[in-house]
Amino acid sequence: MKKSIQTLFALSAFGAAALFAHAQPEPKILVVDLAKLYESHYKTEEQLAKLRGDEQKAQEELDRLNREGNALVARYKELEEQSNNPVAAPEAKDKAKGEAQRVLEDIRRKQTEVQTFQQNTRNSLQQRVKTFHDLMFEEISKISVDVSKRKGATILIDKSGMTLNGVSNIVYSDAAYDITDEVLKEINKDRPAPTAAPAAAPAPAAAAPAESGNDSPKITLPGVTPAKRP
Repeated sequence: MKKSIQTLFALSAFGAAALFAHAQPEPKILVVDLAKLYESHYKTEEQLAKLRGDEQKAQEELDRLNREGNALVARYKELEEQSNNPVAAPEAKDKAKGEAQRVLEDIRRKQTEVQTFQQNTRNSLQQRVKTFHDLMFEEISKISVDVSKRKGATILIDKSGMTLNGVSNIVYSDAAYDITDEVLKEINKDRPAPTAAPAAAPAPAAAAPAESGNDSPKITLPGVTPAKRP
C-alpha cells in the first residue's frame, strides 16, 4: 500500500511538472532600436523645426540687446573723451564725467540683462527638449511593445543602449528578429500629409543663444569688468 501511494505521488509530480513545462511559452526574443525610432519619428522632426525657429528668434533678441549695449559703450567713450578734454571748461568736464558714470551703470545692467536672457533661454530650451524626449520615448516604447506582442515575443530588447564600455548591449542579432522598421511604419502611419509651400531659400542655421562663441557682438569696454554669469 505504501509503495502504491509513493507511486501515485511520483506520477502526480511528474504530471504537474509536465503541465508546467507545457504552460510556459517558448522564449521568443526580438530587438528594436529606440534611438533610431526617436530620430525618425515625424513628431521629432516637427519639434526640432520649432526649436530651430525659437532659437533663431532668441538669437535675434540677443543681437538686439547687444546692439543696445554697444550703443551705450560708444556713448560712454564719447563722454570719457569730453571729461578728459584739456580745453573743455571744468563745468563741462564734470557734467560729462557724471553722465559717463550713469551710462557705465547702464552698461553693467545691460550686461546682466544679456547674461540673464542667455541663461533663461538655455534653461527653457533644455527643459522643453527633456519633456519632449520623455514623452516620445514613452509613446515609442508602448508602440514597440504592442508590435512585439502581436509577433508573439516574450522579450523585447533595445539594441541602441550602451554598456559601461561604450559598446552596444547586443553584440549580434539576426535581422529577422529586428522589428525597428515595422515599428517605424506603425509610428508614422498617422503622419500628416505635407502641405504645399512656395520654395524659399534655406534659412541659416541658428546658433544657440545660450552658448558662448556665437557671432553676436559682445558688450565690451576697456576697464569695465562684465558681470559674472549666474
